[in-house]
Amino acid sequence: MLLEIKNISKSFGSLGVLKDISVSVEKGEILSVIGPSGSGKSTLLRCATMLETMDSGEIIYDGMKAAWTEKGRAVYAPQETLKKIAAYYGLVFQNFNLFPHMTVLQNVFDAPVRVQKKEKETAKKEAMEWLDKMGLSDKAGAYPYQLSGGQCQRVAIARALALNPKILFFDEPTSALDPELTGEVLKVIKSLADLHIAMVIVTHEMAFAKDISDRVIFMADGLIVEEGTPKQIFESGNERTKAFLGRYGNIL
Repeated sequence: MLLEIKNISKSFGSLGVLKDISVSVEKGEILSVIGPSGSGKSTLLRCATMLETMDSGEIIYDGMKAAWTEKGRAVYAPQETLKKIAAYYGLVFQNFNLFPHMTVLQNVFDAPVRVQKKEKETAKKEAMEWLDKMGLSDKAGAYPYQLSGGQCQRVAIARALALNPKILFFDEPTSALDPELTGEVLKVIKSLADLHIAMVIVTHEMAFAKDISDRVIFMADGLIVEEGTPKQIFESGNERTKAFLGRYGNIL
């Protein structure tokens, strides 16, 4: 198993955002996480990528423990282990988080050089290959402010891929985009399925989730209400799931 999340809990003050959540992801699997705003989807991703500290639970990447519970509280692995584990995943944010002072090409090859100590010329060559795959090779010398939102998101995806992760996390990758650009980015994410990289996608694009996923998780109020194949979830008889999906009407 590539990723195991066991019994994670997370509260902000008195608000329980994740309540005893368990999720697993196999190598090459595409998992979509859907649910209403405030259901804990993004917090789950942030805990899985160590951007947020969980209160209790267990996180294991490919057999390596990143975090676990001791005496009722979360304990994290030593920095050296966490550094190894960080090489397993990439994260694509909703708001791109590109470095404004760097060109598109620099944004993509910076981390492989700084973090992975790759040879600069090798990293540049690989970065150009990723940009080409994203349809952005002609934008290598441009700066983020010169790009559309859809192009920025594609650069962000190329940047995550340049680190050769085994699993990619997408946190609402299209929420900052208008409908036309949304289609452009979803098409790119869909094309990544050929690379057999595992993906965990938090999304409100239901037709996309139905189409691309091996498995879908429906979350509400910090709990996993239901999980299964797209067919099982989108044809579910569960009242809570049906009520949520009903809002999307004929999109599905």
